[in-house]
Amino acid sequence: MTVSAEVQITDLAINDHACLTFGEPEELLDLTAAFVRDGLAGGLRVVWLCEEPQGALAELNRRGIAVQSATASGRMDVVASQEGLLSGQVFTVDHAMGWLSSQMELTAHEGYSGLRVALDMGWALRPVHGVEQLPAFEEQIATILSDSSVSVLCQYDRERFDPVTLASVSPFHTRAVAAATYHDDPLLRICRQYAPPGIRVAGQIDRAAEDALALALSEAIRTDGPVTINMAELSFIDLSCTRTIIDVARSLAPARTVVLRCNPAIVPRFVLLGAQGIPGISLVTAHER
Repeated sequence: MTVSAEVQITDLAINDHACLTFGEPEELLDLTAAFVRDGLAGGLRVVWLCEEPQGALAELNRRGIAVQSATASGRMDVVASQEGLLSGQVFTVDHAMGWLSSQMELTAHEGYSGLRVALDMGWALRPVHGVEQLPAFEEQIATILSDSSVSVLCQYDRERFDPVTLASVSPFHTRAVAAATYHDDPLLRICRQYAPPGIRVAGQIDRAAEDALALALSEAIRTDGPVTINMAELSFIDLSCTRTIIDVARSLAPARTVVLRCNPAIVPRFVLLGAQGIPGISLVTAHER
């Protein structure tokens, strides 16, 4: 079975100007959390410009990022897009590049070895004057990164941005980022989860997709540490697939834990098959933290 993926978020390095196109908020949050986590682990300074900073910070914290210490020390900033790229409701390349240059200078001044910047481009979907300069901004980013220790992750919602806009900015990126995907159709998506490590299953799953599920699980457990099976957006799972997940979790060494993060509608399936009584398995409903 082929696993579809472009460049994975964990492969990004210095100088990369990457384009992440996402289809749902959970995908954006997961991949960005991995981008932030790996940057902090590498001793870099990290900045994320996004639509809702407080919500983003809460999600980073839920995914295992030490938000309080990172922000208190100045190693990480999560701020609203209008505080960096916009001047009121006006966008200009000069203003946006001035902000990015100032972040690069600040990073160097404070002695960090490099900088990671995540830019949620959702602001460009609002009535902003000058939004037609977006491709020129992406081109300028590519130029400024060519001889630097900075990587930029530009984030576009592929369901909301029109194909023409996406095509206009694509040539200026050196990388296209995507999650490793094991199954994707209108009823079911199975993909790798990066923060915390594991897999994410959304939609409805039955034994027809059991091989894809088994492959995703087998790759997830090859890494060390805890594994999270994120089923918060899974509305139906049959007994066969439920058993597959439990069997894989049971096969792990006792010291490793498996978190089954479930939509409340599917929790009874796992209870029925005794998941709660298996050492190392933590059964959590999606609204719990």
